[in-house]
Amino acid sequence: MRPLRLSLSAFGPFAEQELIDFSLLGRNPLFLLNGPTGAGKTTLLDAICFALYGKTTGDEREGAQMRCDLAEPSRLTEVSFEFELGQQRYRIRRVPEQARLKKSGDGYTQQKPEAQLVEIDSNGEESILVASKVSEASSEIERLTGLDADQFRQVMVLPQGKFRQLLMADSKEREKIFSQLFQTHIYRRIEDSLKVQADEIKAAVLEQKNIRTGILHSANLQEGQALEDELADLAPAVSQALRAKQQAEQAYQQASQALDSAKVVQADFTELSKLKQQLSELDKQQKQVELQQQQLQAAKAAQTLKPRDDLKIQRFDEAKQASILQTQCESDLHQARQNLASLEQQYALLPEKEQQVNGVRQQLSLLQSYKPLLEKVAQLREQVSAAQQKLNAQSEQGQQLKQQMQALQQQKTQLNQQQIQLAEQAETQADKQKKLSELEQVLGLAQELAALKQQQEQDQQALIASAEQGKQLAERYQATQLQANQMQLAWHQGQAALMAQRLNVGEACPVCGSVNHPQLAHSSQAIPSEQELEQARNAEQAARDKLGQARQDYKVLKDKQQERSQQQQLLVSRLAEQASLSPSQLSEQLEQAKLALQQAQQAQQQVKQVQQQLDALAQQEQDALQSIEKARELYQSQRSQLDLLQGQFEQAKQQLPPQYGELALLQQEIDLQASQLEHLEKTIKQTQQDYALCREQVSAKQSAFDAAKQSLKLAQQALSQAQASFKQQLDDSCFASEIAYNEALMDEVDMNELQRHIDDYATRVTKLKVQAEQVELKLKGKEEPDLAVLEQALEQTKGERERAELQWNSANNRLSNLQNIQQKLQQAELFDQRLQQQYQVIGTLADVANGRTGNKISLQRFVLSVLLDDVLLQASERLQMMSKGRYQLLRKEQRAKGNKASGLELEVEDSYTSKVRSVATLSGGESFMAALAMALGLSDVVQAYAGGIKLDTLFIDEGFGSLDQESLDLAIRTLIDLQSAGRMVGVISHVSEMKEQIASRIDVIKQADGSHIKVVVP
Repeated sequence: MRPLRLSLSAFGPFAEQELIDFSLLGRNPLFLLNGPTGAGKTTLLDAICFALYGKTTGDEREGAQMRCDLAEPSRLTEVSFEFELGQQRYRIRRVPEQARLKKSGDGYTQQKPEAQLVEIDSNGEESILVASKVSEASSEIERLTGLDADQFRQVMVLPQGKFRQLLMADSKEREKIFSQLFQTHIYRRIEDSLKVQADEIKAAVLEQKNIRTGILHSANLQEGQALEDELADLAPAVSQALRAKQQAEQAYQQASQALDSAKVVQADFTELSKLKQQLSELDKQQKQVELQQQQLQAAKAAQTLKPRDDLKIQRFDEAKQASILQTQCESDLHQARQNLASLEQQYALLPEKEQQVNGVRQQLSLLQSYKPLLEKVAQLREQVSAAQQKLNAQSEQGQQLKQQMQALQQQKTQLNQQQIQLAEQAETQADKQKKLSELEQVLGLAQELAALKQQQEQDQQALIASAEQGKQLAERYQATQLQANQMQLAWHQGQAALMAQRLNVGEACPVCGSVNHPQLAHSSQAIPSEQELEQARNAEQAARDKLGQARQDYKVLKDKQQERSQQQQLLVSRLAEQASLSPSQLSEQLEQAKLALQQAQQAQQQVKQVQQQLDALAQQEQDALQSIEKARELYQSQRSQLDLLQGQFEQAKQQLPPQYGELALLQQEIDLQASQLEHLEKTIKQTQQDYALCREQVSAKQSAFDAAKQSLKLAQQALSQAQASFKQQLDDSCFASEIAYNEALMDEVDMNELQRHIDDYATRVTKLKVQAEQVELKLKGKEEPDLAVLEQALEQTKGERERAELQWNSANNRLSNLQNIQQKLQQAELFDQRLQQQYQVIGTLADVANGRTGNKISLQRFVLSVLLDDVLLQASERLQMMSKGRYQLLRKEQRAKGNKASGLELEVEDSYTSKVRSVATLSGGESFMAALAMALGLSDVVQAYAGGIKLDTLFIDEGFGSLDQESLDLAIRTLIDLQSAGRMVGVISHVSEMKEQIASRIDVIKQADGSHIKVVVP
């Protein structure tokens, strides 16, 4: 990674926006970050680290704490960093959480943290990789650079006071850093994969052993030989039980067939008894059926006379209807003649009503001629009324304008008096303002004091917020600690439940060896995994770290508050001395001066407002005069128009009759005459129509009466003929009288029903006789069987069959179960042999890869030890040059004590004493040289292996002050060689020799209003 541009605003001690263009220093510069203590040199490294990862180099302050106290409230704290990775360019911008001014209204709002990451191509076009999400930007930076924040600080930035960390790291920490740098996670995955496979094979072997034991226990067997012995004894017993079962089955079938045959014979005897009983009941119905046959013959004889009887009845009904019709026609004819006589009288009055119609028409025509004139009168009346209203309104408007004019003159007089008073007041306040000018210097100090008080209030709010945050973090830590402890307990309890789930009935417990499991362990809640348990512990540790950081932040804020309080006391003392007043007198004088200034400004503002009001009133007065003149002209015009309309109205009104002075009265009379005319016309027309219709009805009724008289005569003649014909045929029949004939009559349905009943009786008698004869023939020579004896014999054979079948099933099931168990044991033995063969290969590889043999070094750590040797070769070359051949770095190959990780510890060989000792024994200057050599060697090896990580930039913060002159020269020579090899090296140092030997530098200038940056190139 190579820096290109760094822009920071309101960050650290930089109150304004500052820009560093690294391209001005050259392609591969060696430059110095120069400036006094506290100017902000380390802050530039913090800004780079914060832009990339959201953290500072020392990780002692968060981004929210980096806002400059001297920055303007409107300026946003932000950092933008443009850098190069290989051939690609990127720019990332971060904004920490902070309080900012509201865009609208007063007060502050909380700015949420945000981050944007863009990629810039060769044409300068930008594509957004991350829009605003902070966590996504950090993850993307880690993916691009191959380093997280901690690794970036250890291999690319040697922070102030922390350059020994990479040198002093233990094997576990160095393994984490190197595995990320050299991308050796594949070896760790190989270790884990082999370990998982070996554990799975071991678990499968143990599971197979438990399966074999469980299979034997399921058959109540202890060993395989007992299975073989019992199989040899069971075979003949199963054959003998099978023969006994077959014999019992045969005896049961014979007894069942005998009982079935007896049941068939018994059913025939029962059926014969039922048939004889049914025939006896039918014999009792014989007499009733004979009477029904006689009734049916009489009904058939009556059917021959029925047509003559029906004709007689029909002729009687026809004669009766004709008589009724004649009577009705006679009545209708009489009523029609009466109606005709009444209509003849009305018809004689029609000429008189026609004369009335003509008179009404003439009156209606006269009335309609008045209507246009009356409409004109009404229109003129409305125009007169409207003109009168306008005239009245114009008169009222004129009065209002006059009143408004008077009010404006009064208001103008009052404002003139107020203007004179305010002018006098302004002159008095001007004298007081002179005194205020004498206190300008004091006011300047007072404003500075007020700003300091505001900062103290902000500090107090921050202190309260920090205390509240500490309380919340303490509660969160306690919650995460409780959750982790509960998860730890659930995990321990869950192991027993998991083991219990794998147990089967008859299987031996792997803990106690018992095959009986009366009370299996179970878990009422979800069992956490080891990963979840580790995450809970990590969350607990993170909460503990945040709580410690919050407490440290609270202490810093408390110290700052005390410092501000001291500054306030000093400022108050200076203010009192300059004003030659006590603090209380100064405060009172300042308040009076401020009040006088405010009153003078208010008086001047009021004078301006009164003058504006006077100008507005003058304009209103002018407008009012113009309105009054226009209103007067309009009033005269409206008055002339009203007089003209009133004359036209009186002239039109004289042409109308007095009773029709209103259009509504005229229209009412017209409607009345029109209604009367319509009624007369309808009456005449209806009378004419009714008279003609009535004459036609009288003629029609007379014809209908004559026809009815003739029909009655003919119907009476036909009735006499039908009665004579029926009497002659009744005399010739078998019936003694007409009464006997009527009694014998029966309709078709009843006759058919009676005939069906007689036929059904005969059919049933014949069918039952035939069935009885067939059953008697079938039972000839047979006796009725005893079913109870046969059923008892069947139950006895059934019991013998069930006992034989039970004995055979028991022996056969035992034999099949033992044979299945024998087959399962054989399959389990073959599978166990294959597992043993696999474990000989996988298990051995897993032990070697995971460091369980020899020196207890895992595969990844072995690979990293080789890479570390390469790093130490490169580092020792530089360290020997800087230490004048005294020191070189070595990897400690001795195994650590206990279970502590080993294989990646460092030692230093001292050529002066010819001894190898720990790097912790080096002095401060020697440790700095060793750490510098280590960082440079690591950078060379990482790029040589081309692991996707480009460490072509190095920042060094202090450490050169611990070197003597000769070592300092050697260290600078090393840095110059590093620059020549294509690396960018930035150094922060107060050593004057560094400034003399490094021409390019970035000066950080410390000022009262905040630090500024200046790039100096030779």
